[in-house]
Amino acid sequence: MPATRRGARTSAQKTDREAGQAANRGSSQDSGQDAPAPATSTPVAESAPEAATDPAGFPMNLQRVREASGLLTAAAMRRLDEDLNWYRELPAEDRSYVGLVAQAGINAFTSWFTDPDRPPHGVSEIFAAAPTELTRSISLQHTLQLVRVVVDVVETHSDRIAAPGGERDLREAVLRYSREVAFSAAEVYARAAEWRGAWDARLEALVVDALVRGDGDDSLRSRISALGWSGRGNALVVVGLATEQLDEIRTAEIRRVARRAAGDALVGIHGDRLVLVLGGEGDLVAAATSLLSRFGAGPVVIGTQVPSLTDAARSARSALAGLTAAPAWPQAPRPVMADDLLPERVLTGDYTARATLIAQAFTPLQDAGGAVLETLSAYLGTGRSLEAAARHLYVHPNTVRYRLRKVSEITGWDPLDARESFVLQVALALGQLGRG
Repeated sequence: MPATRRGARTSAQKTDREAGQAANRGSSQDSGQDAPAPATSTPVAESAPEAATDPAGFPMNLQRVREASGLLTAAAMRRLDEDLNWYRELPAEDRSYVGLVAQAGINAFTSWFTDPDRPPHGVSEIFAAAPTELTRSISLQHTLQLVRVVVDVVETHSDRIAAPGGERDLREAVLRYSREVAFSAAEVYARAAEWRGAWDARLEALVVDALVRGDGDDSLRSRISALGWSGRGNALVVVGLATEQLDEIRTAEIRRVARRAAGDALVGIHGDRLVLVLGGEGDLVAAATSLLSRFGAGPVVIGTQVPSLTDAARSARSALAGLTAAPAWPQAPRPVMADDLLPERVLTGDYTARATLIAQAFTPLQDAGGAVLETLSAYLGTGRSLEAAARHLYVHPNTVRYRLRKVSEITGWDPLDARESFVLQVALALGQLGRG
């Protein structure tokens, strides 16, 4: 076919197609129906909502966080070494365990980041890679500093890790997770403190019970050391009736108050009795007197002061014996020293009180020689009358008065005082019985 003819036919066919398409568009507009969209427009319309639901590129963020866990761990370890003095001072083994904890925390964040709707991993799971003894080297404050450093490292690297547009979502996720971990850490340490407090209370009860029974073996010394007893100064035991409302909370309060009053303090509950063991370099009797309001009604007895806690069993025995004998002296002061109740303790069968009275009163007077012991016996035997004693001894009353002053100087008890003369009379009777 000639070229001019083929060109004319092609041009005519093209014109016919364009005319047909124009006619179709016109008929569609006339009928009010939209023209069908091109076939390529359908997948674009379907993919648009999916892109709109994830503007931050969460799957890309997750993948980047997973790939950067090693980088974050290394950066966190460098920051720990640079910023935390306590971390640098840890032994090498503990430092390695802290590194495991930091890595476990980052891995736990990555696992949680895959499903933010579920609760974050607790500190117990993060610390699972480390031994429980690590909590003795790392306090709650150290743990929170560790969390803060790890969070700061992730925030610092968020711009490099997150997908474009996802930096904010990643930072918010880190802040949320760190908050939950911090609360979880506080809960773990609170439970540990509660458990340690309960254990210390049981150990304290065992120590006080051992002191009351008079045990003094090496295990007692180790238990005392475990309770944090400093061992400075003297020690004494105070005993009285406990209040009816004495529970664990009030017992803990008494312990705090007692430790403020004295350098060291232990608290024990024995039935209806409250036993306080005080120690320190200050005035322990004054400290015991300041704690009177913590006891219930009735007498409060202060035991003999001893040089150390290992000797406190002697103080406890004297205090408990004094509490038993105190009703025999209704006019006794509150508190009363156990040694001021020696005559009453003798009446209850306390052999220690008997030996103490003989050693402190009768034996020194007997060793003094002269007529001192004889004068005391005459004075007490004649109704505590200077004139009657002088007539019995055939001496002047001033001589009797002089010899009685010597008795006071030797024994520390004044025969002219009603209460102290009773103590001397019991001591004299005990000595006479022993000598007979």
